[in-house]
Amino acid sequence: MLIELNVENRLKAVLEDFIEDWGLDEPIERATTLVEDLGFDSIDVIQFIVAIETAFEQRNLGFHELIMKDGRYVDDLSLGEMVEFVEQRLRA
Repeated sequence: MLIELNVENRLKAVLEDFIEDWGLDEPIERATTLVEDLGFDSIDVIQFIVAIETAFEQRNLGFHELIMKDGRYVDDLSLGEMVEFVEQRLRA
């Protein structure tokens, strides 16, 4: 349980820092989506992934497995999906 709370809090902090200057007033929750709710474009997703890897001091967490399904990029990701993915990778 501790790893889950730690990962969620750290990812939320990284996300809030990432969008700090965007002028968004929307609260960040597990259900918050990157594209629909926050207006990310593809380069923002990549930069956010790099920020996550830097924050966790983990290179190559394998985010390609999360952002691609059946050879195509997924349309959107929620913070909760990213939390679960990072938790699984850190346990491995």
